[in-house]
Amino acid sequence: MALQIALVSIGKIARDQHIPAISESPDWTLAAAVSRNAKVEGVQNFAEMSDMLAQCPEIPVVSLCMPPAARFDYAAAAIDAGRHVMLEKPPGATLSECHELRRMAEQKGVTLFATWHSRFAAQVPAAKEWMRERSIRKVTVTWKEDVRRWHPGQDWIWKSGGLGVFDPGINALSILTEIMPRAVFIKHATLEFPMNSETPIAAELQFADPGGAAISMILDWRQEGPQTWDILVETDSETMLLSDGGATLTLNGKLAAQKPDQEYAALYARMADLVRSKKSDVDLSPMTHVADAFMLGQRRETEAFHW
Repeated sequence: MALQIALVSIGKIARDQHIPAISESPDWTLAAAVSRNAKVEGVQNFAEMSDMLAQCPEIPVVSLCMPPAARFDYAAAAIDAGRHVMLEKPPGATLSECHELRRMAEQKGVTLFATWHSRFAAQVPAAKEWMRERSIRKVTVTWKEDVRRWHPGQDWIWKSGGLGVFDPGINALSILTEIMPRAVFIKHATLEFPMNSETPIAAELQFADPGGAAISMILDWRQEGPQTWDILVETDSETMLLSDGGATLTLNGKLAAQKPDQEYAALYARMADLVRSKKSDVDLSPMTHVADAFMLGQRRETEAFHW
């Protein structure tokens, strides 16, 4: 039987990804939406989260899609009401908030899922298996995209807590932490801040790897034209390229596998499994790397950016 779910904050990501994934899944029925500025046809619509929770006790699951700065209060209210909660990435504004949500969910006995959609890209499992069996010498992550294309008119990403380039960069970190056979640590970071922004528009990161691999990451939100979402892995004799955000796998220069976007469909399948098995999934390692980058990062001011 399909599970009823309420979707909270009906913006671009909800319409582009969440609503299609829910509507196409046999596991879910979209039963309600919560938004002060938008509505979803064919479901119950509420302007306030509290009204939805009070009037819809039959809806067991809530999926939160608002920016991270506002997410804690909504998640806490849903958990307190005994609802299972799915969090769009990043799962909160701070690590301490996320730890508290995990504690609350455990206490209430409900599922909490901190989602990392890029981990569910089609070729990530194969890349992880390839790396597990080899001695890695070098990993180069290049994640460059056009903020105007993906976040048109969204001022929150440029304000404190909005993450800036780490909003997409955390996707790269989520894949890196998934496919690496051991934990790695940031040892150096350089962050570029436009003079009119509170968050960085670009970053360069270097990691310490207990296994000795040289690991670097370049993030940039100013790339126009084709977008770049690549992870290049090198051994002494082989190469693996995970490109298109994890949808394409190239081994030793030859295309090995390619599959269209399936990330949000896979996220909702995972959430259904977690709810039915009464489990949670709250891995905070990508967000920990972001926090470390801000803590260690050398700040450089660059020219103003107009979005």
